[in-house]
Amino acid sequence: MLIVGMLGMSARAQEPVLFDWFEYRGHDQAFEQPLAPGQYRNPILTGFNPDPSVVRVGDRYYLVTSSFGYFPGIPVYESRDLVHWTPIGHVIERPSQLNFDGLSLSRGVFAPNIAYHDGTFYVVNTAVDSGGNFIATAKNPAGPWSDPIWLPSIGGIDPSLFFDDDGKVYLLNNDAPEGKPLYEGHRAIWMQELDLAHHQPFGPRRVVINGGVDLSKKPIWIEGPRLYKRQGWYYLVCAEGGTGPQHSQVVLRSRSVWGPYAPYADNPILTQRDLPADRADAITNAGHANLVETPDGSWWAVFLASRAYDSVHYNTGRETFLLPVTWKDGWPTILPHGRAIPQLAAGPTFMQRDSTQTPQSGNFDWRDTFASTTLDPAWMYVRVPKQEWADLRSHPGKLAIHPLPDDLDTLHNPSFLARRQQHLVFEASTSLSVPAEAGTEAGIASFQNEHYWYAMGAKRIGDQVVLSLERRRGDGKVLVATATLPKDTRQLKLKISADGGRYSFGYDDGSGWKWLGRDEDGTLLSTDVAGGFVGAVVGPYARQLGNE
Repeated sequence: MLIVGMLGMSARAQEPVLFDWFEYRGHDQAFEQPLAPGQYRNPILTGFNPDPSVVRVGDRYYLVTSSFGYFPGIPVYESRDLVHWTPIGHVIERPSQLNFDGLSLSRGVFAPNIAYHDGTFYVVNTAVDSGGNFIATAKNPAGPWSDPIWLPSIGGIDPSLFFDDDGKVYLLNNDAPEGKPLYEGHRAIWMQELDLAHHQPFGPRRVVINGGVDLSKKPIWIEGPRLYKRQGWYYLVCAEGGTGPQHSQVVLRSRSVWGPYAPYADNPILTQRDLPADRADAITNAGHANLVETPDGSWWAVFLASRAYDSVHYNTGRETFLLPVTWKDGWPTILPHGRAIPQLAAGPTFMQRDSTQTPQSGNFDWRDTFASTTLDPAWMYVRVPKQEWADLRSHPGKLAIHPLPDDLDTLHNPSFLARRQQHLVFEASTSLSVPAEAGTEAGIASFQNEHYWYAMGAKRIGDQVVLSLERRRGDGKVLVATATLPKDTRQLKLKISADGGRYSFGYDDGSGWKWLGRDEDGTLLSTDVAGGFVGAVVGPYARQLGNE
């Protein structure tokens, strides 16, 4: 977690904007279903938490997910029962570890894999366009984690580690196939031994899967390889079909670690692509599964999927789900063909009695009063900050944002704090002091990436206070609405209220709530419109206006 404290001189050019609190309320209808005894609710991690990887150490489970261009990066969660998760740290927690400047938000750190061996935790990952594949290590999963140990000889993405019974360690990952690809999306899974003492691969690097389950059918984007050993068989479990609606999970096995690997006749073992697109409460994009065996001998899978509205839109991005694994004739299966992912399911026999999964799943109210000297783990920065502009110490009990000149469309780090949008239906609100001087704007934003967002902010122009709602969609920025507030307005409440693809923006200057914009198009915050791999976020911001 980044500690907020003293600021560099460059961040002190203008007075900070003070925020009193920030509140988030989620109330999805699907989450209103009551839980029966022994049940849990899917997804187990709401809001964008894609590409989950899990490892068991004793009676604890540790899970990491992708964070792309957000910082701190690669969140680490802990659980005793695979259902109730607590954030405990990040693998990328120091600004010196990585730099995402100049990158689109959906670059940065892709699908991580977490492993444990002989007292050490390992995370292997890809810093896309910012360094390549690397290993990070820690004795405590809460951190501190090492700086990236780079793997310069390994291309591609989605690395993972496998520790065999004979002491050998293998590094697997997705990369281009040998020779020229036969078609768009033709990829391969490669494997090589790893010298654990020096954290470097050695020896021959070989293709263990070319293209996917059946090359003659031109499968696309074989990726996310995970290798397991059970009863003398090596099981290679991979994602196939891309991370959209055609996403799936497949499995192959071999008696030898190097193969050849034969595919399961009833692949895929998980997908939602064979269901009607117009089904109610659709869950789509399912795949990228990671399996784990529990002490009672049962197996479980964590995987990514998305909750859609209007069949195709999903603002909450790709989230983490949980389902049991059934072994059938020596093969692991997650979900029968044609069956929808259940939102309520029977949990592990060792599941905690507490039926609530908040604030990671279900409906809940969350409020940050900024009473600590460190940011709540829910908060994220857009890319890596170069200075500590989010200040919780200079004005105890308030968040002081020292405004930077970058707008939300920057490819650097704007002075905007983000928390995940975890519900289709939600309300986010905040209370702030109106900027005391001209040249500063501050307010609240809903943000998908640098090209798709809404921002509602207040600024002083002459002796007036002007509130504006701005929208960016692709390359176009539009002023949606403005309101002139009484010139003596000192305190302001702002809120965003959303229902699926309809977003409304309200304010209270002390005379009651009013709407600045009603039912604005929120589909621009959905991944299918905005592109990329992240989900929508909300949070407070402030910025220097320069000569605007």
